[in-house]
Amino acid sequence: MKTRRIVTGSGIVAVLLLAIVSLHLYSNARTTQLFGDIVARVETNRPVVALTFDDGPSVRFTTDVLTILKERDVKATFFLIGKEMAENLPQARLIAYAGHEIGNHSYTHSNMAWMGPGSVKDEIERTDAAIRSAGYRGEILFRPPYGKKLLTLPWYLSQHDRKTIMWDVEPESYPEVAGNADAMTQYVVDNAKDGSIILLHVMYRSRDVSRQALPHIIDGLRQRGFGFVTASELLKDRQP
Repeated sequence: MKTRRIVTGSGIVAVLLLAIVSLHLYSNARTTQLFGDIVARVETNRPVVALTFDDGPSVRFTTDVLTILKERDVKATFFLIGKEMAENLPQARLIAYAGHEIGNHSYTHSNMAWMGPGSVKDEIERTDAAIRSAGYRGEILFRPPYGKKLLTLPWYLSQHDRKTIMWDVEPESYPEVAGNADAMTQYVVDNAKDGSIILLHVMYRSRDVSRQALPHIIDGLRQRGFGFVTASELLKDRQP
């Protein structure tokens, strides 16, 4: 009897662990969610990619990034944090006035996978308000912090006809790549495909390697024949 209880208890623990692992993996999935529209890459015959940046804006580095993009005539999509926009509104306005797309990356950059409906609504709508205060008037796409979502976040987005934008090229995820600008450049140039959504972080001092790589990434992709569009422009190539 005691052995049976141990076996039963072990089975329950195993099932619970499997459920936890499955939920963790599902919350990080780039191409699927329970509700609404999620996009990590667009199937297109055009040789175009979307360059996207997460976090910020920052006082110190926003202008540097905008200068690189202006010099190379590239329009990008910035998924900005609401709180940082509120604190650095002039920098957010610079991004909007330069003609770039601004997306919603939540207000506090907290893990939203387990948030309740009220918190999800607050995170998104406060950030939307900050984006409008910056002068951006286009469609506001959404990217979850850390790419995590589960139930309430996709449900809210689906109810408001909002798209979840993920990515298929993220060089900073690989330690052997993230610490070297040349390696980062090569990774992006080698792995980009027609319709790729490229993710970089360039707004903080700790992201110096990514900023160093940025102009070389743009030049390398152009040499491969790629053009650059915003995420919303790329979405127009999706088949109905």
